[in-house]
Amino acid sequence: MVNSKRLVDTFIELVQIDSETKHEGNFQAFLKTRFQTLGLEVKEDDTMSKTGFGANNLVCRLPATTDADAIFFSCHVDTVTPGVGIKPQVKDDIIYSDGTTILAADDKAGIAIMLETIQLINENNTPHGTLEFVLSVGEESGLIGIKAFDMSALTANYGFVLDTGGPVGSITVGSPTHAGLEIEILGTAAHSGIEPEKGISALEIAAKAISQMKLGRIDVETTANIGIIEGGTATNIVMEHVRMVAEVRSINSESCEAQIQHMKGLFEKTTAEMGGAITIKVDMKYGGYHFDAETNVVKIATKAMAELGMTANHETSGGGSDANIFNEQGKETTNLSIGYEKIHTVHEYIPIRELEKATALAYEIVKQVASD
Repeated sequence: MVNSKRLVDTFIELVQIDSETKHEGNFQAFLKTRFQTLGLEVKEDDTMSKTGFGANNLVCRLPATTDADAIFFSCHVDTVTPGVGIKPQVKDDIIYSDGTTILAADDKAGIAIMLETIQLINENNTPHGTLEFVLSVGEESGLIGIKAFDMSALTANYGFVLDTGGPVGSITVGSPTHAGLEIEILGTAAHSGIEPEKGISALEIAAKAISQMKLGRIDVETTANIGIIEGGTATNIVMEHVRMVAEVRSINSESCEAQIQHMKGLFEKTTAEMGGAITIKVDMKYGGYHFDAETNVVKIATKAMAELGMTANHETSGGGSDANIFNEQGKETTNLSIGYEKIHTVHEYIPIRELEKATALAYEIVKQVASD
């Protein structure tokens, strides 16, 4: 049913249009025209002024032919670097870059799947409820585009993000709450060779606090990491200032908060004991979600996979995606694997067979929802 040549040609065309994060404008304009050509109503929001990114978000709507539920599919249009001048290569039914750039299957494979699914629906007069296709900017820069998106622009109350790696068949049933922490410790500068006793080392304060801290894998649901430590101006000055950037992730929001308080408490207690000063900023990046086998979007995707002879794999992710923001804003959403591998590297690739399977799955989801 899937037109493999057309699908591959579309994907290859898409990845050759540059759209590194913050520079999505030309690609978004191309997509606006492409979706309109396929008969969809395209609406563009006005979030560029808020995000500072290279384009607005798009919602492309295919009107219903039945009274079935409205659903949406979502992909992001931006890529990581190096993503300029991508030259896709096909070898042994696998698509690679030429090794000097990423391939941008993350997430242009998802967009190719969207376009092919729409063409299959049109060609086969497939009955469907309202179908909405969300194209967001700035996902690779912290889900910036979808955070600024007005969810009231969607008719659908649930949907599917096409943006997870690995073989087709995985359904993301859990994703963590993610918090960022910025910690600044202020000590007292002094000449380290003449009068170090008069100094208070911000680095020593940080080291003492961290030595007592639970980090890494906290439990099966929770992780914590300090990824950046910077400070100091010279070897002969007791370090006056240290800045650290950390994160906490947990499938359980209460565990996430408990870990944040654990880290804050140790930093604050140690700083006070050693005579320094401290400021800690906590930024909740996004909320988590957790589904079970009876959650509607999970049931739909699982049933569609069974219809295609696939075995569904329910997975919990340690990372976030636009699906986190949809769920946070009341739109039940899971993230489906679409077959790409080794993303964010110049070794990224996608097997053509996985691209075909992911398209067949999206099309089957449309049919399943229409038949219920």
